[in-house]
Amino acid sequence: MSRLPDFEGLAMFAKVAEERSFAAAARAMGVSVATVSRAVTRLEERLGGRLFNRTSRRLALTDYGHTLAERASKIYADAEAAEDFAREASSRPRGLVKLAAPLSFGARWVAPILPAFFRRYPEIEVDLHLTDAQTDLIGDGFDAALRIAVLEDSSLVARLIAPVSRFVVASPAYIARHGRPQRPHDLGAHQCLSYTNRSKRDVWRFTHQKTGEECPVTPTGPLRGTSVEALLPTVLEGLAITELPEFIATQYFPKKQLEPVLTDWRLPQGGLYFVTPTARSRPAKVSALADFLIAELTDARWSAEAVMGWKRPKQRRKH
Repeated sequence: MSRLPDFEGLAMFAKVAEERSFAAAARAMGVSVATVSRAVTRLEERLGGRLFNRTSRRLALTDYGHTLAERASKIYADAEAAEDFAREASSRPRGLVKLAAPLSFGARWVAPILPAFFRRYPEIEVDLHLTDAQTDLIGDGFDAALRIAVLEDSSLVARLIAPVSRFVVASPAYIARHGRPQRPHDLGAHQCLSYTNRSKRDVWRFTHQKTGEECPVTPTGPLRGTSVEALLPTVLEGLAITELPEFIATQYFPKKQLEPVLTDWRLPQGGLYFVTPTARSRPAKVSALADFLIAELTDARWSAEAVMGWKRPKQRRKH
């Protein structure tokens, strides 16, 4: 015998006891009379006692059935209440959302818009985890993540919010001292700062805007870091070149603190994505956060188009 209680049998017994009829209980639960009868019989066999006295005209609880009916009815009512609560929670935006986001992007572009979100949805709480390491949504129990990447095939569900380009940049002081690289291969003679948190060794993969020529470069220099924040001071001081995502690089272009180099070449264009483990039965709280972030971030106020009026280069299709 299974050690798991026969919840279905208890529920159907409780309904029959309430309705005083197998047929009425079956109608109320939307099942057949035979299903109810089998469940009650199974429960009686499991418990070792008759729950009803049955005749062709009358159905009545036995004394043994009376002792169980109240508790079975409570189990049935508690189960209905649990389902009602879960149903309401899935349709009403409230509760905790565990969200992961890239460190720099989250601090610069997500955190500042959250006050407006909380004013709109006062019953939602957000655990915001900022990290440039790729999080395991399912394994680490995240409800959703913002990711900036050239997204590979995945079992996750991803919604593109905005494209994100990358720029190789240097300060005017660095360019004045060391010269401006004209081709990607020229970077071999320069100090180039790179990232340590990529799955493979950091490689800058350039493609010429017009010819489609490809040129991979492995950057070398005095510093590697896990985040943009670790690299920026050295680059701003005019000591090195680095690669920056658009949402950070463009902040330094208007006052010419940094300049893009190799502008005839482009790096693979990624995107900002809202990612969830599944789109099926997504709770209202996650949908509310997704809709808010997508609405607020789609216009990409950090983009080179918005900040500098530059036209975004088209991605060449590979044949």
